[in-house]
Amino acid sequence: METLTRVGSQGSLAQIGSSASKMVETTSYHPPAPPHHHQLLVLKSATYSRLLLLTLIILCRTLFSPYDTSAPLNPPCLSSPNTTSSPLASSLRNAVVWDSVYFVRIAQCGYEYEQSFAFLPLLPLSISFSSRVFSIFLPFLDQPSLLALSAYVINNLAFVLAALYFYKLSVIILDDPQIALRATILFCFNPASIFYSSIYSESLYALLSLGGLYHFVSGGNNLAVLFFAISGCARSNGVLNAGYLCFQTMHRAYHAAFHKKRVTLALQIVIIGAFRSACIFAPFVAFQAYGYYNMCIGRFPDEIRPWCKARIPLLYNYIQSHYWGVGFLKYFQLKQLPNFLLASPILSLALCSVVHYAKSRPKNFFSLGFQTNVEEKSCGVVFLSDDLSRSEESGNVEKSSVRGEERVNLRRRKNVIKGDIANAPIESEPAARPGYLSASVLPFVLHLGFMAGTAFFVMHVQVATRFLSASPPLYWFASYIMAYPAKHFRWGYIIWAYSLAYIFLGSLLFSNFYPFT
Repeated sequence: METLTRVGSQGSLAQIGSSASKMVETTSYHPPAPPHHHQLLVLKSATYSRLLLLTLIILCRTLFSPYDTSAPLNPPCLSSPNTTSSPLASSLRNAVVWDSVYFVRIAQCGYEYEQSFAFLPLLPLSISFSSRVFSIFLPFLDQPSLLALSAYVINNLAFVLAALYFYKLSVIILDDPQIALRATILFCFNPASIFYSSIYSESLYALLSLGGLYHFVSGGNNLAVLFFAISGCARSNGVLNAGYLCFQTMHRAYHAAFHKKRVTLALQIVIIGAFRSACIFAPFVAFQAYGYYNMCIGRFPDEIRPWCKARIPLLYNYIQSHYWGVGFLKYFQLKQLPNFLLASPILSLALCSVVHYAKSRPKNFFSLGFQTNVEEKSCGVVFLSDDLSRSEESGNVEKSSVRGEERVNLRRRKNVIKGDIANAPIESEPAARPGYLSASVLPFVLHLGFMAGTAFFVMHVQVATRFLSASPPLYWFASYIMAYPAKHFRWGYIIWAYSLAYIFLGSLLFSNFYPFT
């Protein structure tokens, strides 16, 4: 993490408004450290939740008969003979259900068929590599069983680390360790938990997405871009994380052009922001190019697929539309009503979180952060990496404002990171309304709103439960309303009941190959 230089002012409230000289101090800034005992509690909660899920999976597989018994069938790879099956590995083989079949198959045989390219390579590569390590210690297991075991270990470990990142991110954004802890525990027992403990890409995506956000708001933009880029190799929606960079770039360029009157600086900010965003898209685009090379190059004319002839040959979009019927309003059918009901709790929570923020902060929300309440001056760029930003202009001393009872806010300051022109100065930072209603939450709310709209209008709607499960505002909003039991007494119980019910329901249905989100 880069060393940040802080220029702040100290003094009483009277001194802030006066023209008296202010004392300027330069120190090294570090994001506020979460309480150590909270981090231990987060690790325990995440670990216990994974043990609970794995126990439920084993019990449900043991006590109930699966709807589809084809999971243990594993035809030989197209390029190699099949491996012999060990009776001791039957339980692991049986646990490979739904999309897990694709991930394990790709890890074992590679991308053999067109539809397999819908599953991005990070998880298959991870379990393929780790299975070789496990084979040294467990030589009695055959390859498919080793792959399944490796996937379970990777995903459950990734979830524990993701929960820790979630807590650290929440502490910085909400500026309240207690609210952050409550939100993190909700995340540990989220309604899509079954997918975080199964052979799905949700855990790796959550780890990389939340880790990238934490490093981003902590000032490590380059490391954040790396995390975001790799998250696009886990799930396609990882490329949407570029939106956070675009939001930051938009505000910084606006400030440089209209406040600082430095058009050249604004242009430099835009160019670097565009380059970083392109880096986030690059791995996903490279994988599409890999699919084009495998499916389209060197084929006979009668073997060339329709998407190969498109002006922009996007394999992923074609697979989603052709094999799964994904498209705008394509899922709006009467027979899909049960799936809409299944997704209604998570979509309702997402809608409420966005609407509540918009109603509470209308200026900030509808102006995309360019206008705020009078007492907050202006929103500026709201990410804490920049709100707590870096300065080389020691002559600039920012004004402070009050939050709470006579608490001096030292966050507003002009700054520039050495050697990183994209983190050009932003003058002001919101001072009031901490927690979920702070201006720093705005980009997360906008991101959630876009994803919720996509899940409702474009995707198979039942996927919304796991599609939105890694969105921080869901848990921040839930913990926010739980902080006011007199006003939202029942909603806290309803949210917990919903999460626990979906955990048990998902463990029963999903593990036995019954439809579930």
